[in-house]
Amino acid sequence: MKRNIKILVVEDDNDINKLLSDMLNMSEYITKSAYSGTEALIYLEQENWDMVLLDLMLPGMDGEELLVKIRELSHMPVVIISAKEETNTKVKTLRIGADDFITKPFDIEEVSARIDSHLRRYKEFSEDIHENILSFGEISLNKDTREVFVNNTNVILTTREFDILQLLMSYPKKVFSKSNVFESVWGNEYICDDNTITVHISNLRNKLSKAGSGDYIQTVWGIGYKLDS
Repeated sequence: MKRNIKILVVEDDNDINKLLSDMLNMSEYITKSAYSGTEALIYLEQENWDMVLLDLMLPGMDGEELLVKIRELSHMPVVIISAKEETNTKVKTLRIGADDFITKPFDIEEVSARIDSHLRRYKEFSEDIHENILSFGEISLNKDTREVFVNNTNVILTTREFDILQLLMSYPKKVFSKSNVFESVWGNEYICDDNTITVHISNLRNKLSKAGSGDYIQTVWGIGYKLDS
């Protein structure tokens, strides 16, 4: 498992950076070293990471500014490792998004244990979140928040439109008849062939198309609808 976990070490002191990186590599984590906030931000924007070890006193962009930018990109654990030991500094960084604060000089075994602990909780959190998110092509649907994004653009749907899309995304490429859709979404028996489903599907298609998702909802003539690329 550890071999797939990537940790960015942001520390301008060569010896400390190497010490942390060597410790992580011995535990089979993948690491990359950054020696300034600006360099770290480039790596953060170019790649996906599972954790950041972050010094505060960095050349150029300091650690606190970088922490704010990290939180705009990801919810991954960020562990501060700093010689600053003032309580107000610790409180401030924790409030703006740090998950932990370790004061230099540090015990390498303690650092290793804290890293494992944060990554374990993050993995469990990510798995819980993943179970509630459906993805298909450019479309992402969050069942908990009832939000839909297409290419990171929030698409506002009505309750029925959302429920129809969730049904289709839960079983991609499965063909649903109008009666299947009506009974699943409205919760009533489908007793007539009116245009209720047709109108809702049309509106849903238009909203997704305007956001740039193409026409993922396919009509299977004489049968119904399915989600396909």
